[in-house]
Amino acid sequence: MQANVGTIDRVLRIVVGLVLIGLAATGRIGAWGWIGILPLLTGVVRVCPAYSIVGVKTCASPKSGVSAR
Repeated sequence: MQANVGTIDRVLRIVVGLVLIGLAATGRIGAWGWIGILPLLTGVVRVCPAYSIVGVKTCASPKSGVSAR
């Protein structure tokens, strides 16, 4: 799958995911805090299925004609 999550979006997802998981693990919030696994995973793999469905892409497009070496 092609990445559709940009750098700022990625960092925010990872931070929010870790905070929610940490709060759930320490019992400060209910079990719903484990939902933080979703933003954490989408931030790590840089692919958001919801973005794919609606056609959103927050990462920069690769420039054409430039070879990656």
